[in-house]
Amino acid sequence: MVEGKINNTKKSAGRDLTKLGLSLVSLFLLNYIGSFVFHRFDLTSEKRYTLSPQSKNIAENIQGIAFFKVYLEGKKLPAGLIRLRDETKEMLDEFRAYSGGKIQYEFIDPSANPNEEERQSVYKQLYKEGLAPINLEVKESSGNSEQMIFPGAILSYRGQDISMEILQNQGNQGPMAAVNYSIEELEYDIDNAIHKLSLDIKPKIAFIQGQGELDSMQTAGATKVLSEYYRIWSIEINHHSGALMDSGGGIRYKAIIIAKPDTVFSEPDKLVIDQYIMHGGRVFWLIDPLYTPMDTLARYGKTMAFPNDINLDDMLFQYGVRLNNNVVLDYQCAAIAINTALEGEQPQWELAPWFYEPLIGPTGNSPIVKNLSLVEFNIASTLDTIKVPGVKKTILLTTSKSTKLQSSPARISTGVAKLHLSESVFNKSFQPVAVLLEGKFTSLYKGRIPHPFDSPKYYYLPESGPTAMIVVSDGDVIRNETELQGRNALPLGWDRYTEQQYGNKDFILNCMNYLCGDSSLLAVRGRELQIRLLDEKKVSLHKTQWQVINLVVPILLIIILGLVLAAARKAKYAK
Repeated sequence: MVEGKINNTKKSAGRDLTKLGLSLVSLFLLNYIGSFVFHRFDLTSEKRYTLSPQSKNIAENIQGIAFFKVYLEGKKLPAGLIRLRDETKEMLDEFRAYSGGKIQYEFIDPSANPNEEERQSVYKQLYKEGLAPINLEVKESSGNSEQMIFPGAILSYRGQDISMEILQNQGNQGPMAAVNYSIEELEYDIDNAIHKLSLDIKPKIAFIQGQGELDSMQTAGATKVLSEYYRIWSIEINHHSGALMDSGGGIRYKAIIIAKPDTVFSEPDKLVIDQYIMHGGRVFWLIDPLYTPMDTLARYGKTMAFPNDINLDDMLFQYGVRLNNNVVLDYQCAAIAINTALEGEQPQWELAPWFYEPLIGPTGNSPIVKNLSLVEFNIASTLDTIKVPGVKKTILLTTSKSTKLQSSPARISTGVAKLHLSESVFNKSFQPVAVLLEGKFTSLYKGRIPHPFDSPKYYYLPESGPTAMIVVSDGDVIRNETELQGRNALPLGWDRYTEQQYGNKDFILNCMNYLCGDSSLLAVRGRELQIRLLDEKKVSLHKTQWQVINLVVPILLIIILGLVLAAARKAKYAK
């Protein structure tokens, strides 16, 4: 009897050892096979933790080490920033996995140094690098204290450094919405930072001058953001065919920008631009159909808007667009400061809706405008598309559902801001103000004698190959405000009255990236992540109930499980 039990014990031990050995061999084989097979599993419905093909390509082609110093760290951070920090870490982990370890990172608390002087030195250096600080109030046992954090990162790659904002805001978002938007933009921001430092030769683009276009100070904001991707020139055509093309018929610039001209284009200059397009050039048109003296509005509180005949209507019509001579008033608008005091009293300035400064939202799923925040326009007009064979039109921006149109000549007065206009007065909806044209264009001068191109040096083309242009019916979209009597440029899209940053900068950059064929990053920005937020009203109403459930139910489950296991053990050994 005893001997039989010993034999059974030996057999049982042998089986256990066999199972252990097989498990170890299987584990070794799985690890060995895994060293040759790379795959990451993402079980989220929107594939939140799966990099886009563009991001994977960027990560896999990293040359050398790309090191991120992330300053989104600190003691007692708010829950939203903790979540943003964790999402940033997970995103960098994804990039590191696909880069083969070439992408590395470190999270740093800029306030960790106890020495006040050295800490302030760090703050100044980070601000100089381009990171914007925010102050947090931290509650401690000894009282409240302030903590400075810099919710951004600095990338060091290929001997260069570049700053990257992690916490971003779309207009007047709340804190949670800003965090969610920042999480959506993480992949694009990382891609974009690496891409900027990976450019060996930047393409050339040019601002056209000579017809009263915006000057360098008025386009300083656009120039600053575009200069990270392109070499920027400012040129006058002056009837010279070689201004935009070389002697071999090639184009000198990847794209040109025509920003808010106010004087007439001559036919020779139009022909040069036309042939630039026919030879494959791209054009970003930002045109005011109406001329509005803004200095008169600032001085007297009223002005007139009348047709701005700069001799481009026939050209744009030929390509597929007509700019309308009207003024847009939109219920979704920016604010203006008006004096509400009676005459003779001390001025009292208050913000009021300025319907002539509409805040325009994106339309459709074009990568140029997808996930774009509101774009600030000023004294804008509408546009219509014309049916042109071989040209595809994509509306990029439209007004809101509550729009009013005013025909020219239009009287514009700041007194409108004092009127409490009902939304029902704004009876037009979704009027187009920006359009993308793609395809093969026909020359405006087809069938005519093109004098500047009658020499063999610059040959004339009646039709273009595949190319593109973007038309915006307001030149102020690319104009930044200035201060100190025009000596200092404010950021593009910055509203001085409400202190909000609108999406003008991103819109201009996206348009130029698309026109210049650098649209791979735009596909990344177009990704949408479903952020599942708690219902704040329900949270407040049922807070106590869920606290009790979260505290009591797990304890009860453990007690019940313990009783069941004890009963089962007692029944087993009672036999």
